[in-house]
Amino acid sequence: MFLKREDSRDGEVKLPGPKGIPELAYRYMVVEDKKDPDWVCHLKGVVYQVGKKEFYCRVFDETQTTKANVRVKDWTSLDEHPELVLWEGYFNRETNVARREKFVMPSASSN
Repeated sequence: MFLKREDSRDGEVKLPGPKGIPELAYRYMVVEDKKDPDWVCHLKGVVYQVGKKEFYCRVFDETQTTKANVRVKDWTSLDEHPELVLWEGYFNRETNVARREKFVMPSASSN
């Protein structure tokens, strides 16, 4: 699967690098946000998998990140640069649901 995260040798999760934005995020930006489809198709996205078919996505313009001297390697690359995130949201490939939503890192239970 092209969006699957992998475990690295040291036990950390290896996140996928930037790619074209997922179809559900593209559709949301064009239909709901009324963005120009010709502009949206040139954007890039990074994803964070939270379930078997559930993901969070951050969309960015590669031209803007280059001008800001920010190298986007994966999801975490934009943590320190929220001003470069054009859209952040959740999507589910099984239910075809997409919505604008900020990702909040799940906290470890202290029970």
